Amino acid sequence: MESFSGELRDECLNEHVFSSLAQARRIIEAWRVDYNQRRPHGSLGHLTPDAYARQRPLPPTAEAAFL
Repeated sequence: MESFSGELRDECLNEHVFSSLAQARRIIEAWRVDYNQRRPHGSLGHLTPDAYARQRPLPPTAEAAFL
């Protein structure tokens, strides 16, 4: 989480002067999509966060946990 926050500040928030809340939302969302869907992370075996999440098994459902 600390890495994400630092990169958000360094790569996005410190690079832009937002003229409106709507503009800030658009720019931050574009950065978030890039960070999660296009950029491989060394700590995740050089996968994107989205690809890493897709390869992990899903937790059991609440119904299955009580069987």
